[in-house]
Amino acid sequence: MSVSEKKNFLSLQRKDLFELAVYCRKYAGELAEQDPSRVSLKHCYEFNSWLPKVRSYDRLAPALSDIKLARPITRWQIMSILALLGLVGFLFVSSYGSRSIRTLWLYGYPLFLICAYILPERLYGTTIELVEAKVLLVIDELERLLFSDEMDLSEAAFFHIKEDLKAARQELREQLDQAYRTRLNRFH
Repeated sequence: MSVSEKKNFLSLQRKDLFELAVYCRKYAGELAEQDPSRVSLKHCYEFNSWLPKVRSYDRLAPALSDIKLARPITRWQIMSILALLGLVGFLFVSSYGSRSIRTLWLYGYPLFLICAYILPERLYGTTIELVEAKVLLVIDELERLLFSDEMDLSEAAFFHIKEDLKAARQELREQLDQAYRTRLNRFH
C-alpha cells in the first residue's frame, strides 16, 4: 500500500477493535433470529453501511477489499416488476399482436411468473445466510489482527475482544451449519 493510499484510511485503534468485536457479536445475534434462506432488506442495508466503515481502517482494508456489498433484492420486488412488465406486455400484445400471440401471452406469462416465484432468493439477492458468511470473513480478519499482537492490547482487553469474536463466530457457524443441513434435508 502506498503512502497516498494510507492517507485515505483511518488508523485502527484499540478502542475501534473493541467496538468492532462488540458490534460483530450483537450483529451475529440479530442475524441468527432471521430466516437464513430469505433476503432481509434491513440487514442488507445495514451490512452495506457497515462494511465501508470497516474497510476504512488501514489494517483491515487490504484483507476485506474482496468482500462484495449485499444485494438488497427481494422476491416481492422481482414479482412486482415482472407483473408490471406483464401488464405492459399484455396491453401491447392485445393492441398489436395476433390472436395466437395474445393467447400464448395470456397462458404463458402466468406460468413464467410462477417459475420466477419459485426461484430461490439467493439467485438474485443476498440472503441472510450470505450476509452471515460475509460477517464471518470480517470476524476472521479481526481475529487475525487480534492474535498478531499488532494492537498492543492489555490482557483484559485482549480476552474481552477474543470472547466477543468467539461468541460471534460460534453463533454464525451454528446458523450456517443449520442452513446447510436444512438445504440438504430438502433434497433427501
